[in-house]
Amino acid sequence: MIETVVNNIEEYNLIRKDENIVVAVSGGADSMALLYALIEYKKNLDFNIIIAHVNHGVRGEAADADQEFVRRKSKELDIPFYTIDVDMDAYAKKHKVTSEEAGRFLRYKFFRQIIKEKESGKIAVAHNKNDQAETLLLRIMRGTGIDGLRGMDFISGDIIRPLLNISRDEIEKYIEENKIDTVLDKTNLMPIYNRNKVRLELLPYIEANFNPNIIDGLWRLSRSSKLDVSYLEEITEKKYKFLMKCESKHSIILDRALFCKESLSLKSRLIRKCIDKIQGNLQGIGENHITSLVELFDSNETGKQLNLPNGIIGRISYDDLIIEKESLKKTQNFDYNLFEGDNDFPELGISISLSIYPNKLPMSRDKNIKQFDFDKLKGNLRIRNRKNGDRFVPFGMSGYKKIKDYFIDNKIPRDMRDKIPLLVDDENIIWIVGYAMSDLYKVSADTKNTLLIKCKKI
Repeated sequence: MIETVVNNIEEYNLIRKDENIVVAVSGGADSMALLYALIEYKKNLDFNIIIAHVNHGVRGEAADADQEFVRRKSKELDIPFYTIDVDMDAYAKKHKVTSEEAGRFLRYKFFRQIIKEKESGKIAVAHNKNDQAETLLLRIMRGTGIDGLRGMDFISGDIIRPLLNISRDEIEKYIEENKIDTVLDKTNLMPIYNRNKVRLELLPYIEANFNPNIIDGLWRLSRSSKLDVSYLEEITEKKYKFLMKCESKHSIILDRALFCKESLSLKSRLIRKCIDKIQGNLQGIGENHITSLVELFDSNETGKQLNLPNGIIGRISYDDLIIEKESLKKTQNFDYNLFEGDNDFPELGISISLSIYPNKLPMSRDKNIKQFDFDKLKGNLRIRNRKNGDRFVPFGMSGYKKIKDYFIDNKIPRDMRDKIPLLVDDENIIWIVGYAMSDLYKVSADTKNTLLIKCKKI
């Protein structure tokens, strides 16, 4: 088993030198095997092991005894120990989630608090090949798509699973051969949760009546699905970059015409990607929500919108498809001074850099890079959002045009107009960032000094 763990850690780069690894230890066979395997691997690589135990508050004295067992074992091994008491059932009732969901949320919240205290690190959990099989069966019964069939990965963000391709039989053999003390959570032997029912009843029935190697079969299914999903994600990422017109922390705009040309599969994946970027996950978003949003975006009804769970809104505005967080409805005014060098504005999600050159530069086709005649500037440079009466001289024209009219003519969504940065000096609007520059400041044959301005997302 140890050889497999070592291969997993090195193949998937699960642990780095000097890294903090918070090991989730319940005291059961799986987590104790993980702990001792990592202690063994520490002979190969210097890193920091931290033991973390959560008392879920549902098993009374038995849970307290498990907590004390892990505390005592940590002391014997001279490994830092963190523990917390939580009320899983109370949290589940308050937040209207299952006990399993509540327990998972509270555990990982605690583990990440430890990582935050240590300033960096990963969480090591003892999910194994049997857990993977249980996960896949549960997802299949819920009607999962191909993404769900890949199951758990060896590494997911800050979570690592060094035992993922190791069966429970192998783990128990390792525990027995090395005479490692463990505790038994008797609730794991009771079919009171869906996962327990799958482990205790469904999997044994399938093994006895259909396929004695079902766990290995489901493992192969997860690996082949992962290959396909990785390819689809790569395509989706390329399409997203091609279709995305504007991206901020809580809002994404896609090109409607290009979106409508894509396959139904890619449309669904693009929408999922946008929602995931905005809220950080897809929690609360079901297939019915994705399907409804695809249908809306395929229509040609400007102004129509669809409200999704968690305050996510999808709507059409002219040639744009907008997915955003509802709380963004009110836009705060902004007005900031600019200086030579990099100017970061995290609240706007952009960085603007200013450089001055004593000559003309090659022109860039990037809409977020512009150059201006530095000597034509008047006073200080700033970025702000629009004000009533704003106007500028569009490039190639001699007369003024109202900013409001420019936005209307170019079908810029109404709710986006107050968020677009305007580059100004003390007298005029120089550049509608990402859109149009003023003719008054263009570089000409007489230009002696060039101001190069770059705007990028951060």
